[in-house]
Amino acid sequence: MLTFFFTKHGKRELPLCGARGVFSGSKIEEDHLESLRRRLPRGLMSLRVSGMSVFPPVRRDRVIAQLPQAFRKEAALHITEEFNNKVRMACKEQRTGTVGFKISKVIVVGDLAVGKTCLINRFCKDAFDKNYKATIGVDFEMERFEVLGVPFSLQLWDTAGQERFKCIASTYYRGAQVVIIAFDVNDIASLGHAKQWLEDALKENDPTSVQLFLVGTKKDLSSPAQYSRIEQDAMKFAREIHAEYWAVSSLTGENVKEFFFRVAALAFETNVLAELEKSGSRQIGDVVRINSTSSNLYATKKKQANCCQ
Repeated sequence: MLTFFFTKHGKRELPLCGARGVFSGSKIEEDHLESLRRRLPRGLMSLRVSGMSVFPPVRRDRVIAQLPQAFRKEAALHITEEFNNKVRMACKEQRTGTVGFKISKVIVVGDLAVGKTCLINRFCKDAFDKNYKATIGVDFEMERFEVLGVPFSLQLWDTAGQERFKCIASTYYRGAQVVIIAFDVNDIASLGHAKQWLEDALKENDPTSVQLFLVGTKKDLSSPAQYSRIEQDAMKFAREIHAEYWAVSSLTGENVKEFFFRVAALAFETNVLAELEKSGSRQIGDVVRINSTSSNLYATKKKQANCCQ
């Protein structure tokens, strides 16, 4: 899958971000650029037609009818096991506004080689590449869901963990609704660095409007005793930063689908509630304007009546 934007650079169209990284615009390999352009038609996930977004149909295995459960109840963002009643009613009555046309941005951050790319690839492509390739800059995938009968899209951003690409990747943090902090359950140091990754991500976003997930990767490589020890530390840190904790294995696929379904469902619920609040504010504003107009009209008529006496 390949998705990238284009930006004007002089008289040429140059990609701002591609399938495996960021290109500066001043130095681009022509053969590589041509390769990206040839691949674009197959991987293009959305088109712009007359200002409207046209999305492909939702896959059957991307349908969410119930709220996916948390990995651990004691480390969940929401303790409820069902979607918010307001959200359910809004979906049933088709009052979700523009949610079906929105794209929720999700960024995945964490140390080099913790398995961010493998995590995304396992979910989006159901594949696992044993040959390690470091992400250069940023990459992203688009995933379409149907949640409670309403279309919903996630844009999953895979960011580089290398220090030299950090300044490039951080520019793509802005506008995220979900931040996933990945660490290796076999490397306690990567968990220790999670706080810095969180701080970097929140510098570009409003902390009050971002949903946080702390995800331990490579669970298949950890012994039960080893995993138990690091899980306690991870869950403690997750509670401190108000994040939901998960542990997954991209190699076996354990918990990967369940995790991303949970992310999609909670992001969807947040978007619908925001849309309902916005809609309610508009209605209240209309009532105030109507009442204000009625009062002014009454005052005008009363003034005219007094003038006639």
